[in-house]
Amino acid sequence: MDVLNFNSLHGFGELKMVIDNRFLRINEHNHLVIGGCDTVELAGKFGTPLYVLDENYIRHNVRRFKRAMDRYYGEKSLVLYASKALCITAICRIMDQEGIGLDVVSGGELYTARKAGFPMERVYFHGNNKSERELNEAVEANVRRIVVDNIHELKLLDRICGERGVKAQISVRVKPGIEAHTHEYIMTGQIDSKFGVAIENSEIYDFVTVAKRCPNVELVGIHCHIGSQIMETKPFEKTAEVMLDLIADLRENFDISITELNLGGGFGIRYTDEDRTPEYERYIEMVSRTIKNYCNIRNIEQPFILIEPGRAIVGPAGITLYTVGAIKTIKNVRKYVAVDGGMSDNPRYALYGSKYSFVLANKVNSSITQSVTIAGKHCESGDLIGKDVLMPDMEPGDIMAVLATGAYNYSMSMNYNRTGRPPMVLCRDGKARIIVKGEDYEDIVRNDIIPEDLL
Repeated sequence: MDVLNFNSLHGFGELKMVIDNRFLRINEHNHLVIGGCDTVELAGKFGTPLYVLDENYIRHNVRRFKRAMDRYYGEKSLVLYASKALCITAICRIMDQEGIGLDVVSGGELYTARKAGFPMERVYFHGNNKSERELNEAVEANVRRIVVDNIHELKLLDRICGERGVKAQISVRVKPGIEAHTHEYIMTGQIDSKFGVAIENSEIYDFVTVAKRCPNVELVGIHCHIGSQIMETKPFEKTAEVMLDLIADLRENFDISITELNLGGGFGIRYTDEDRTPEYERYIEMVSRTIKNYCNIRNIEQPFILIEPGRAIVGPAGITLYTVGAIKTIKNVRKYVAVDGGMSDNPRYALYGSKYSFVLANKVNSSITQSVTIAGKHCESGDLIGKDVLMPDMEPGDIMAVLATGAYNYSMSMNYNRTGRPPMVLCRDGKARIIVKGEDYEDIVRNDIIPEDLL
């Protein structure tokens, strides 16, 4: 079985696809293979659209982060999987088996973790507008840490803990004032963000003042998250300095000992050859060096360090398979190739203009001959997956693979046009197992109710 090497492809222009040699292969039938499974056979067995994950590659990515954190921080660190990237019970089980923690942001994600049997002592509960019900659920579950977003939430949590006769150790989400270079919709560290309390306008000090008056909570940690799909290390290093300054400031002016620093996630992945991502090990090394040096400068003890990779763990390990349908050439304008999914299973193009790499899974080594636009089947002009994509000749029935779709595709999927969410399979050593059932028509109407007066 050959390693997939797109640089050898030829024809119209040059196709350079992002690929990890441990991940995808080409078999003797010229078919794309993931996790030892022939993608054309997967499409035939499970139908399309189809989400496909490589289990071994997910575990490999987890271990990269875990080894690096162990190397540079030892026992004073924990990797949290940001479950928003893909929160399903099977993935929670894998993260538990790999010995890392879990970042959840809603009652639904917390419930998923509990259903999967994930240990609550390794769960951190985030979110900017947790409801009273969600906070009650988190306190009842005894999650390790609730990351409080604002003063309203702080007071609500204090009351809930008082009513239950417990005291919660909390973190607070802080806006460090760092603007990472990424899409404006996924920048979260600047002052103008819905998340957290700001340092620049002293909101954090107002929060701490109120927290000190709350008898049922204890502030032990600070958390930040500067954005997603970040390709540089410098913003993370600067963020660490800002957060350590805050820890020193809170010690000196409020007599509060912050023992836990959560630097969030946001690590970028390669969707196309245009993306230049740093090595995660190198990122962790650089940030750890900054933390150790700055702790010495500010004369503070190094806190327990947490990071929250999500996309970086599951994103590269996933692909989506589609079947090619109608092909429409608009003379002197554009050629559209329609597939049997679209924004209902991958809304990221419509939201962010996200770019992907594409492979004709049943004819991998075919020569590139054309530039096309990949269109979805939904009734929206913006229902596209890619523009000006270099591809071989195609015909209806061909199987198209979109790479690096393991993160935020299923998580953000929807039922637009009453389309069912696709199934998901987990592949390992040539065996594919269903981990998410595809939705049928009955699933679509399951929650519909016709009032009696309409019968």
